[in-house]
Amino acid sequence: MTPGRARRRTSAVLVVLGAALVLAAVLSESPVPRWSADRPPVGVEPIMPTGFATGTGLPAPTAEPTLPAVPPPANLPVVDYGPAPRGFPRDPAPMSTVRLGEGLRPISRIAAYDAPGGRPRAFLAPTISGVELTMPIVARRAGWVAVLLPSANRTIAWVPPGPWTTVVLRDLIVVARRTHRLHWYRDDVLVRSWPVSLGMAVSPTPLGRTFILGRSVLPGRVYADTEVFALGSVPDDADSVPSSLRGAHIGLHTWHHDRELGRNTTNGCIRLTRKGQELLLAEVRPGNELLVLDNFTAPDRLPGPGPIPVPAG
Repeated sequence: MTPGRARRRTSAVLVVLGAALVLAAVLSESPVPRWSADRPPVGVEPIMPTGFATGTGLPAPTAEPTLPAVPPPANLPVVDYGPAPRGFPRDPAPMSTVRLGEGLRPISRIAAYDAPGGRPRAFLAPTISGVELTMPIVARRAGWVAVLLPSANRTIAWVPPGPWTTVVLRDLIVVARRTHRLHWYRDDVLVRSWPVSLGMAVSPTPLGRTFILGRSVLPGRVYADTEVFALGSVPDDADSVPSSLRGAHIGLHTWHHDRELGRNTTNGCIRLTRKGQELLLAEVRPGNELLVLDNFTAPDRLPGPGPIPVPAG
């Protein structure tokens, strides 16, 4: 497949929720999103290519015996941009403000399980539609790690030791629905805040923690000629959005005007100012966490990096 054909194939599915009329046109055009997750952002640490990242403040891997992994059947589904397979457990702390300071990046295809030593449910590939995949680590147990599952809301998957590496995650973006504010933290220190527009009552911006899956360019001046962040989350109710937007992910992006800031006017996406979006695009790389809460007081400093241990049983 030629690079041009690969881009066209990718563009058919990598869509974020925005204005219905604009994205209906996006779905029918061929030169749609161009992904650029490989562009290194400014001012972030390099990838740590060894088992566990150092200097993150994360708990060291425990000394408890590693539970064996059941060999996965070859016909398991592969997690992609469409809805994730069912059968995975819920996130144990979806509203936690403890920053997830480490991400897992598959080196080759790995199996994802419903529990340490449990049942394999799907495969995780190094990329989703050509975009390098980095998932925040939320817990460790018996030699396994739990990650936020892409293309699902408030859901985790357990991964045994295998062909994956870790990266340091320094950023946390917190969105407060009641105040319509977005707060950007780096190393648990508040950097900047901006007003945002959020989802309408029929398609609210999903609560809980997710992560930046990748970034793309969408056609149309409504996006102010600025790249878009696609998140790992999807609408809680797939039927709440127009049929032309089914299968789209929640997005973080700017808009061609700021008159709707502070209001609920989107199909679930998070809209902020152009300057705010440009700064986040320059500084925050895919894999970092985004947390949506109803209420958030935005302290100057957060508690520190996680993950939060999951109790046995």
